[in-house]
Amino acid sequence: MDDAEDVETEQDYRDAVLPEARWEKRRFVRCDFTEADLRNLVTRGCTFDECDFTRADLGESSHEASAFRSCVFDRTVLGKIAWTGCSLLGSSFVDCRLRSIKARDTDFTLVSLGRADLRKCDLSGLRFREANLVDAVLTGARLNDSDLRGARVLGANFSETDLRGAKLDADAFVRATFTGARVDLDTAIAFAAAHGLIIT
Repeated sequence: MDDAEDVETEQDYRDAVLPEARWEKRRFVRCDFTEADLRNLVTRGCTFDECDFTRADLGESSHEASAFRSCVFDRTVLGKIAWTGCSLLGSSFVDCRLRSIKARDTDFTLVSLGRADLRKCDLSGLRFREANLVDAVLTGARLNDSDLRGARVLGANFSETDLRGAKLDADAFVRATFTGARVDLDTAIAFAAAHGLIIT
């Protein structure tokens, strides 16, 4: 993966038509995939650093043990995309439809998902540490056992969300909406304390 022939730097893939491509152990650095057709792309052990996927079509693609670090997904088609054992560290999502994504054992640390529509998504067991979830809609989502410590959640809507086993900062409970959310006892106590209740 570190061999020179496996690393592509600042390559232009704009408007490329590469449906059903299979990439393994390739590395892309600051490559431009703007408006590329990457439907049904399969990656395994690949790394994308600071790549631009603006308006690219990644619908029905699947990614295993791949990393998308500090990448831009702006109006990117992500319908039925699947990430397994991946890292999206520091990437940003703008005006993307995310409600049909599938993610398992994937790291969303420092990811920007401001105003994202994540209603009813299964996000259980994922890492959202220090992620931007400002004004995100997570109504009815599954976030059980997820790690949201340090996440920015001002204005986020966690109504009817499953948060059992999730880790959140105390101030999250006064910055976001949690109406009807399902929580465990520890979270319920933290929520009560954040709202000034004294538990005896």
